[in-house]
Amino acid sequence: MALKIIDNFDGSFTLEVHAKENLYKLLISEPFLNQLCQNLQCEQVEFSELLFQPVPYSTATPKGMPSEFEQYHESNEYAIINVPPNFMSRAKIFQPSRLCAVYKKLG
Repeated sequence: MALKIIDNFDGSFTLEVHAKENLYKLLISEPFLNQLCQNLQCEQVEFSELLFQPVPYSTATPKGMPSEFEQYHESNEYAIINVPPNFMSRAKIFQPSRLCAVYKKLG
């Protein structure tokens, strides 16, 4: 089985306004934020309103994310999470099939 090397992957996407609003409501819901705080072992988190589509690993994207988001991955002040699939479904987002969200740790 040969590996397919991807030289260029377009990770850009646009969300419909209503779908984006619904997703943001889910991502800032108090129960979800509390769950994140427990998992991240911090007092509080704040959704940065930054979303990205994971990209294939390559020499240009060794962390599987667009290069402009690597600064958040390397920082202890931020956390990157996979948006839960049920959130994507409830917000009626089917393209892209996966998204990641950036949260800022507070306290």
